[in-house]
Amino acid sequence: MSVVGFDLGFQSCYVAVARAGGIETVANEYSDRCTPSFVSFGPSNRSIGAAAKSQVVTNYKNTVQGFKRFHGRACADPYVQSVKSNLVYDLAPMPTGATGIKVMYMDEERVFSIEQVTGMLLTKLKETAESALKKPVVDCVISVPSYFTDSERRSVIDAAQIAGLNCLRLMNETTAVTLAYGIYKQDLPAPEEKPRIVVFVDLGHSGYQVSVCAFNKGKLKILATAFDSELGGKDFDDILVKHFCEEFSQKYKLDVKSKPRALVRLNQECEKLKKLMSANSSDLPLNIECFMNDIDVSSKLNRGQFEEMCAELLAKVEGPLCSVMEQAKLKKEDIYAVEIVGGASRIPAIKERISKFFGKELSTTLNADEAVARGCALQCAILSPAFKVREFSITDVVPYSISLKWNSAAEEGLSDCEVFPKNHAAPFSKVLTFYRKEPFTLEAYYNNPKELPYPTASIGQFLIQNVSPQPSGESAKVKVKVRVNVHGVFSVSGASLVEIIKTPEGEEPMETEQTVFIICIEFDVFTQQKNTDTTVTGDPKQEKKNDQPPQAKKPKVKTKTVELPIECNLHWQLSSEVLNMFVENEGKMIMQDKLEKERNDAKNNVEEYVYDMRDKLHGVLEKFVNEADRDSFSLKLEDTENWLYEDGEDQQKQVYIDKLAELKKIGQPIHDRYIEAEERPNAFEELGRQIQMYMKIIEAYKAKDEQYDHLDELEVTKVNKHVNDAMAWMNGKMNQQNSQDLTVDPVVKVVEIKAKTKELYSACNPILSKPKPKVEPPKEEKPTENGPVNGPEPTESQPCNPDKATSAGTEQETVENKLPEMDID
Repeated sequence: MSVVGFDLGFQSCYVAVARAGGIETVANEYSDRCTPSFVSFGPSNRSIGAAAKSQVVTNYKNTVQGFKRFHGRACADPYVQSVKSNLVYDLAPMPTGATGIKVMYMDEERVFSIEQVTGMLLTKLKETAESALKKPVVDCVISVPSYFTDSERRSVIDAAQIAGLNCLRLMNETTAVTLAYGIYKQDLPAPEEKPRIVVFVDLGHSGYQVSVCAFNKGKLKILATAFDSELGGKDFDDILVKHFCEEFSQKYKLDVKSKPRALVRLNQECEKLKKLMSANSSDLPLNIECFMNDIDVSSKLNRGQFEEMCAELLAKVEGPLCSVMEQAKLKKEDIYAVEIVGGASRIPAIKERISKFFGKELSTTLNADEAVARGCALQCAILSPAFKVREFSITDVVPYSISLKWNSAAEEGLSDCEVFPKNHAAPFSKVLTFYRKEPFTLEAYYNNPKELPYPTASIGQFLIQNVSPQPSGESAKVKVKVRVNVHGVFSVSGASLVEIIKTPEGEEPMETEQTVFIICIEFDVFTQQKNTDTTVTGDPKQEKKNDQPPQAKKPKVKTKTVELPIECNLHWQLSSEVLNMFVENEGKMIMQDKLEKERNDAKNNVEEYVYDMRDKLHGVLEKFVNEADRDSFSLKLEDTENWLYEDGEDQQKQVYIDKLAELKKIGQPIHDRYIEAEERPNAFEELGRQIQMYMKIIEAYKAKDEQYDHLDELEVTKVNKHVNDAMAWMNGKMNQQNSQDLTVDPVVKVVEIKAKTKELYSACNPILSKPKPKVEPPKEEKPTENGPVNGPEPTESQPCNPDKATSAGTEQETVENKLPEMDID
C-alpha cells in the first residue's frame, strides 16, 4: 500500500511519501520538490507542472493556473465573475452551470471542468510519487483549505477519483501542519495534564488560515479556526502589478492590461521582486526587456514603499487572529508558541504584525513550504496498515455551523435544528429520531451565511424514502444518522424505520406528527472509534411531555428495524455518469500524452543520429569510409535535417523509425568497421597470449619438466597440433587484414577471433591443467591410527543444534512479519 501526502496548492504542489526511514518530500523529473500548479494544452498533448509553467508566456491562452479557487462554484458565481477579468485564459459554463475552462486542445475548442483540470494535476503528482516509490500509488491524503465548504470538498474528491486515486482523507491544511508539528514532540504534557496550546498561522499564495491547537501526549485537538480567503501572496503581487501598470502607463505610455502576454511577464517579475524585498530593504530594480512594442521598461521599489502600498492588506492580518482567540476563549498568556508556515509568511511586515499581536517571537521550526505535504503523508501512514506509527489521535473541527430543516405538520411550516455548531469536533455522527407517516425531506444548510466565503448556504436535500405508518395508523419511528466524515463533508449516512410490534396486553399510546427528535451522540473521533450512549434532547419541556404516557402504562413491545433508502440531491455534485465519463477521458488523454512522447522521442532519435554521424564522418570514422561514400552520406544527413524542420516536423512515429533505419543502413557498417578496428588488436593479443602460454608448457613437457611429466604424450601431441593450427590461422588472418583497406569490411571479425580463443582454451586447458597425482603412503596411515580422535571432526565442522535452529527460524519469522517502523524521533 502506498503512503503518500499531496499538498495541492494554489500556485505550487508538494508530494511527501512515507518510507521506513520517515517522511520524505520527493522531487519531480526536474529534481525540484516544488511542482507548479499549471496545466498547458497543446495541439497534440498536455504539459503539466514545470513544463506547463514554461509555456505560460508563449501559450498563455491555453495555460491555466490558479484554478483551485473555482472548485464547486457556478460560472455565474459573483466571485468567479469578479476574478474573470484578471485571467489570461477563458472561463465558460459547463452544461450543469458549473465553472469550466475553455482551451484549444488537439486543434479543437474544449471546455474542461475544474475537477478534470485538478485531476490532470493530480495525475502528474501521482507519477512523481510512483517514480520515487517505484510502485503504483492509489491511496493518499490530500490537503484542502480549512475554509472549503462541502461543495468544494466534494469537487476535490471527484478530481482525485478522475486521477485514479483513493483519497483516504481530505485534510485541512492547518490540521496537517499541526500533525507534522506535534507527532515529533517528545515533551508534550500527559493526557490528564493541562494541554499545550499552540497557534498555527498559514499564509499561502491564495489564503490566510489560523488555527489553535491543544496538544497532549499522543493526541491533538483543534480548538478553533479562522481565515481570510482574500488575503494571500497573490494579493500582494496584484498590488505590485497594479502599481507598475500605472507607472508604465505614465512613463512609457503603455497599456499593459491590453496585452495578456505582457501582463503575464509583469506578474512573474513582480513575484520575484516581492521575494527579493523580503530579504532586502534597499531599492531594488525591476527590468523587463522588449516588454511591449519592443520597448524595454525599468523601475525600482523598496520595502518601505511596498509596505505603504499594502497597508490595507496588512491591516487584515489581525482579524483572524482576534477571531480565533475569541472562539477558543483564550488569553495571549495561554499561548505556548506561534508557528508560521506558507510562502507569504516570509514577508517581514506580516511576521512583525503577528509577533506584535501575541507579544512573542514567532516559531519557524517547520519547513514553511513542505509542512502541509509532510502532515498529509503522516496522516496517510497512520491510516495505512503497512506502517507502524506512534499512536496519535487527531480531532478536527467543523468550520461552519450546520443545520437541518424539514416540513412539520405540528408547527404548520418549517422546523429546523442546529446539528453541528461551529468548531464542533469532527469526524462525528449523530442520530435524530422523527415520527412520520410518509417519506420526508431533510435540507442541510450552513446557518450563518455571513461567515461563508461562498454564495450558497445550501448543502443539499436528503429524501428519506419508503416511510409508512404503523399498522395501527400511527406515525412510524424513523432514526436518521447524520455525519461529518473524515473529509469534513456533511451527509445523511443512514436511516432506519423502527417497526413496533405490540403484544395483546395493551396498546401503547403513540404521538403523531410530533416534531420532537432525540439526538443520540455517537462520538467517533477518527482513530479511536469511541461510541458513547449519551442522550441529548432537543427540547426539555417536550421530553417531559413525551415521557408521561409511557409512565402511565408500560406494555410489552417488540421492535424491528428496517433500513430505508435515501435519495441525495447535493449542491454541485457530479453525477456518477459524468464522473465515469471524466475518468474515461482522462485515461484517453494520458494515452495520447504517452503516444506523443514516444513520437517526439522517435523524432529526437533521428535528429540526434544526424548530428552525431555528421560530426563523426569528419572525425573518428573518417578513415573507415571512402570519400565518395562520405560525401554521399553527408548529403543524405543534411537532407534529413532539412526534412525534420520542414515536411518531417509533424509525422507519425513509424515515419521517424523508418527514416532512422534508412540512415543506419548506410551508417552502421561504417560504425561497425570503426568498432572492429578498435577491438581487433586486443582480441588478437589475447589469442596470441594463450598460444604462447600453451607453447611454453609443451616445451617444458619435452624438456622432461617434473611438473608436467604426468601428462599423456598422445594428448600433448594433440595440444601441439591445436596450438600450431591456431597460430597459423592467426598469422594468416593478421597478414590478410594488414593488406586490407580500412574502408572495406574486415577479413576477420572480433567475434571470430574470440570464438577461436575460446575453442583453443576448450581443447587445450583440460589436458594441460590436469593435476599431478599425489602418492604419500605415510599420510594414508594417519587416519587409521587417529581415527577415533579425528572422527568427530566432520560433525564439528558442520554443527547442527536442533534447538538453536528452531530458535533462529522463529526469530527470522518474527523479523519478516514485523512492519517497517517509521523513524519519527
